[in-house]
Amino acid sequence: MSQALWHLSDTLSAIQPAELPGKGIKAHALYSLVSTGTERLVATGGVPKALHTPMRVPGMTGDFTFPLTYGYSWVGKVETPEHPLHEKVVHTLWPHQTALRTPAEMLFPLPETVPPLRATLASNMETVVNAIWDSGISLGDRALVVGFGMIGGLLSRTLSRIPGVQVQVAETHAQRQSQLSAMGFSPWDSAPVDLAFHTTATGAGLQQAIDAVGPEGKVIELSWYGEREANVRLGGDFHYGRKQVISSQVAHLPTDRQVRWDFHRRKALVMELLGDPAYDAHITQVLPFEQAPAFFEGLRSGTVPPLGTAFNYLSKK
Repeated sequence: MSQALWHLSDTLSAIQPAELPGKGIKAHALYSLVSTGTERLVATGGVPKALHTPMRVPGMTGDFTFPLTYGYSWVGKVETPEHPLHEKVVHTLWPHQTALRTPAEMLFPLPETVPPLRATLASNMETVVNAIWDSGISLGDRALVVGFGMIGGLLSRTLSRIPGVQVQVAETHAQRQSQLSAMGFSPWDSAPVDLAFHTTATGAGLQQAIDAVGPEGKVIELSWYGEREANVRLGGDFHYGRKQVISSQVAHLPTDRQVRWDFHRRKALVMELLGDPAYDAHITQVLPFEQAPAFFEGLRSGTVPPLGTAFNYLSKK
């Protein structure tokens, strides 16, 4: 038996028991990360019915009608004595819960260079890697990231590691403006850019990205809107300037990568990137797991959450 975070309705979450499958490797949780935008939609019942199947994660209970369990990035330690992974720290996609049992192929052992808390960024970093691949960004390009939440922050950090690429960030919230400046990122100076990455899940943010790119520029859309509409204006120089809006989504590898890459190779790349301690700055709040229901109460209310929130399964306060 495990204790899991359950969303009981679109207004209520609680920690309650969850059954573990009878077969597979057992592991106990160390940390899990909240993927804020996606999990807000899940917790408020905003997942379109047509996406109930593709949006499922391993170990999930329910089908996006309540009650359900959900989560995006889980790190724990393997307990099964007879298995080669015994005592190894591993990462996987799994709901927020204290323990799991799953086939070994679902678990990715952490390299020694990546501590467990930082490893919770891996699932969002896979989104970042896909977006960079989809963009085709190259040496010397000038890039704009619209929105400095979890994805926008990780994307800004990773883009800045590409030689010659100039990264600026557009963010409207004062606290996050301070955070991006404290991390050494530059606010947008309003000059045209070669590429813009949009992460805010708002029509206004997408419009800003479209308007920011120059002729033949690309907008990489990372946001997931659920059933919400996004209104944008495609007049002005959008058509004449041959601008492109490209959807980037983590569940599929880009076409030009599929022959040589698989998800395991992408995860290995993510772990290599996360060897950099600078990524620690993107987890700005670590809460005891017992506080998870209260966190989601605040998330539903529409308040701007911390840049990155993880749950700690080892401490109680």
